[in-house]
Amino acid sequence: MNGRDVHAVTGAYGYSGKYIAARLLEAGKRVITLTNSSERESPFGDQVEPFAYNFDRPGELRKSLKDVAVLYNTYWVRFNHRSFTHADAVRNSRVLFQAASDAGVQRIVHVSITNPSEDSELEYFRGKAQIERYLRESKIPYSILRPTVLFGKEDILINNIAWTLRHLPVFGIFGDGEYKLQPIYVDDLAELAVAQGMASGEAIIDAIGPETFTYRELVGMIGRQIGVRRRLVSVSPSIGYWTALIMGQLLDDVLVTREEIAGLMANLLCVSSPPAGTTKLTEWVTEHATSLGRRYTSELARRRDRLSTYQSN
Repeated sequence: MNGRDVHAVTGAYGYSGKYIAARLLEAGKRVITLTNSSERESPFGDQVEPFAYNFDRPGELRKSLKDVAVLYNTYWVRFNHRSFTHADAVRNSRVLFQAASDAGVQRIVHVSITNPSEDSELEYFRGKAQIERYLRESKIPYSILRPTVLFGKEDILINNIAWTLRHLPVFGIFGDGEYKLQPIYVDDLAELAVAQGMASGEAIIDAIGPETFTYRELVGMIGRQIGVRRRLVSVSPSIGYWTALIMGQLLDDVLVTREEIAGLMANLLCVSSPPAGTTKLTEWVTEHATSLGRRYTSELARRRDRLSTYQSN
């Protein structure tokens, strides 16, 4: 690509970014990462050079991208917090894309979400749609990957469902639990991202796995595979949220947000597209049944600790 040989991954010391970086290194690519955790212990030794995001210093951000051929963007925040917000993430993403354009980056592979919409009442899905628009406006060739739920060794959602099943006598299901999810294995997403980084033209891909579950089926399957039988009790979304809020305060974390419940129940984590991944969650849970959910995984603890690598579940 006109002499450029660097591939930049946002958050390569984190979750999905780590798998993308690993795939790129296996392919013999030169890799850097943009990160808020440049002091974090690197899972790649000195193979991946870290650069600060520098959203407030666009000139420095542009310098970090000066030799980059492809940018793989996983940057986002899951919920609003006093230290970070969706609005911050949208604004910072726009700065990132502008810096990439100014630096001459030749392709962007961007991780979004299924069913984004700027008309959505949910800030998460609205913000994701705004970022996609900023990417299109950048005029940089792109691939947009739209996953639903990711699962893998460093996963939070699937692990914490298993943890809850192991520790509580019943499991609360929001409403009837018949809304659907299509989880994709994080390394399948990484494989797809790297393939799209080598592609040309523009693409939008629903990055879903090969299995579709109702939420009730998903929880039941996890319970059976880890050998923990629990009664699944339908509760109103408000009761479910307040119960999760109290548990979150005890665990010093955010288990689930109102928006996540609303998006889930609105079937926004399900599409009619063919699967992009091949790894089945049922088989993965079976393989990791003895360790899954043994330890609670905290989103906020990961964000506070900028030094340690993410632990596997």
